[in-house]
Amino acid sequence: MNPSFEPAAAVARQSEPTEANIRQLVDAFYDRVRADALLGPVFEQTIAGRWDEHLPKMCLFWGSLVLGSKQYRGNVQQTHQPLAGIEPRHFSRWLYLFLDTVEARYEPAAAVRFMEPALRIAQSLQLSRFGWDYTIPDEQKALLERVAPRRRNGDADDDATHPGPPRSRGEPFPAKIIGRGVDEE
Repeated sequence: MNPSFEPAAAVARQSEPTEANIRQLVDAFYDRVRADALLGPVFEQTIAGRWDEHLPKMCLFWGSLVLGSKQYRGNVQQTHQPLAGIEPRHFSRWLYLFLDTVEARYEPAAAVRFMEPALRIAQSLQLSRFGWDYTIPDEQKALLERVAPRRRNGDADDDATHPGPPRSRGEPFPAKIIGRGVDEE
């Protein structure tokens, strides 16, 4: 997917996420989603008239992930499963818009705190929606590589470049996603 949207508006980039700037991020991102030709209709069909309820939930969600506030109470998988007509291109578009908005608002070290979970969650949602044998689209793999490059080998120099837990060859995320196939009980 070659994103065809205006880049996020320039604002002062934050070095650390806070509740206040997470709220600003959520508002800016969902303004873009609502205006987007692909995502806008999907969100409007699902959330029409409930944006004042949805946006605070998203602030709690991202605050829980990024700040560790643990205030969000919900099931991401369950919430997204009943959405009709969702295709891989919707996930890709959401990721491009979200990552662009995050990068415009946060310094790189802070931005990664949003971007890695966003990519992990998108992969998990797609696998549960499209089946465990689903292949994540190349454009999403490229986004992940840009955000969290895989370690090429196990040398110390590589570990210094990409701190964090070691990843097995081919493991795209800092933590394995554990799930059950659709045929398993």
